[in-house]
Amino acid sequence: MAPEEIKHKINISEIYCNSLVSASKIPGLDYTVNPYLGCWHGCVYCYARYMTKFSKSKYQWGEFVDVKINAPEILKRDLFGLKKGLVSLSTVTDPYQVPERKYRLTRRILEDLAESNFSVSILTKSNLILRDIDILKKFNRKNLEVGFSITTVDENIRKHFEPNAPSIKDRINALKKLSEEGIKTWVFIAPVLPYISEKTISDLLNEIKHSVDYIMLDKLNIKSGNWYGIVKVLKKYYPFLFQKWKDVLFSKDNKRRYYNDLHSRIAGYCENNSIVFHHTV
Repeated sequence: MAPEEIKHKINISEIYCNSLVSASKIPGLDYTVNPYLGCWHGCVYCYARYMTKFSKSKYQWGEFVDVKINAPEILKRDLFGLKKGLVSLSTVTDPYQVPERKYRLTRRILEDLAESNFSVSILTKSNLILRDIDILKKFNRKNLEVGFSITTVDENIRKHFEPNAPSIKDRINALKKLSEEGIKTWVFIAPVLPYISEKTISDLLNEIKHSVDYIMLDKLNIKSGNWYGIVKVLKKYYPFLFQKWKDVLFSKDNKRRYYNDLHSRIAGYCENNSIVFHHTV
């Protein structure tokens, strides 16, 4: 267990869910499955913190995880008669956060999805996914993809914005291992941290270019109360960027100009290195 995990105090509760498979509002995804409510990683920019209202926990986002201990059983019921489609694991939590080591909900869910012939797109920050390579290889390659969310290759930046998430090194090593195993992989450069992510973007692209089928880019969204935590980090570690962030994030023209420039830079790199590039900015 990594040192940051030992120090990190989080409140874990076991709960029962009434449903698990939900229709997705994200383009390209048909369904979403979230085995956990809450997240261990405590990323300051996370806008999934609005999910707190669905928990009975008295703690703040990043301080609790509700474990849906009956999730595999409910999945079987939800899948019965459901039209085949692409299932996301997950959209408002990490399916491979630390409690998964004990509860193995994601593993059991993947076993059922593989048997049910659903397509699956996994998005995580954790190398724990390597535990389940045996299950992942049961999927037809065209029916499974694994993505890693990475904002930078600088571990200090990662610690500032993603204090309890696995290291970038662990994510990239896991990405390479999965790719070597013949599993379709991708990297989600998201969210872009203005004037921070771009400083290491070339290093990141150089690290992953031989291990990804495609990459995606997404901007930083200010919503669900995440600005408060972001401000604290900026003022503590990057006070010289505070006004620049405000200029980018709260001006439509500046935001469009900034992300268009970054998009062009990454698109050019991908074109020169034969990498498929999708973007949402």
